[in-house]
Amino acid sequence: MSLFTNRVVLFSLVAGWFLTTIASLPATGAALSVATSAAIVLSGKATYYGGNTNGGMCSFTGYTIPSGTYGTAVSSSNWAGAQICGACIQVTGSAGTIKAMVTDQCPNCGTNHLDLYQDAFPHVGPVSAGVIPVTWSIVPCGITTPLKIRNKVGTSKYWFSMQVVNSNTEVKALDVSTDGGRTWKATARQPYNYFENSSGFGTDTVTVRITSSNGKTITLENMSVASESSKMASSNF
Repeated sequence: MSLFTNRVVLFSLVAGWFLTTIASLPATGAALSVATSAAIVLSGKATYYGGNTNGGMCSFTGYTIPSGTYGTAVSSSNWAGAQICGACIQVTGSAGTIKAMVTDQCPNCGTNHLDLYQDAFPHVGPVSAGVIPVTWSIVPCGITTPLKIRNKVGTSKYWFSMQVVNSNTEVKALDVSTDGGRTWKATARQPYNYFENSSGFGTDTVTVRITSSNGKTITLENMSVASESSKMASSNF
């Protein structure tokens, strides 16, 4: 084999190894969405504000965050189309570690920035600092009660808009069946955390399948599509 041929073969082997290694590395920055990998630990900054569970971007009107869990807004760079809504994150700062549920968006915050509820901030860093470095990652919420689905005002057989609340993990998708689960139709998640179909499904009741970020599913049958209707599942993720 010639010296030239040896070099070509060696170059091909090195190039193949390099491409394989690069492909296995996680993305960085905004592309490193915590909504796609609970194992990722992110580094960012944290500030605090008064909190806004009911009026926040996740639209958790009337919802109460479970006892022992705080609330937080996250950067729009980590919003992931509202998939991070309702997720619980473990936040660690110089003063300690807490668990907080994502209820709102911080549109002017940088990537991986958390705007914690004011009562949470002293448990991770000094309030006098105002802005502190933190690390955080998604964790199960530890919710023991079932999750719940509820319809937006105006929902009907002609316009579908449904939300999942009280989930123990991130909700990835919500699909609807009008034939008892034989076939399924996808819905589109909106930035304000409702799953919608602008044409509705043409029927008064539907079967709903909720899929979590880890691929598990929960199905609810005979869900009314009437405005503001709600239904409790029999379990949680």
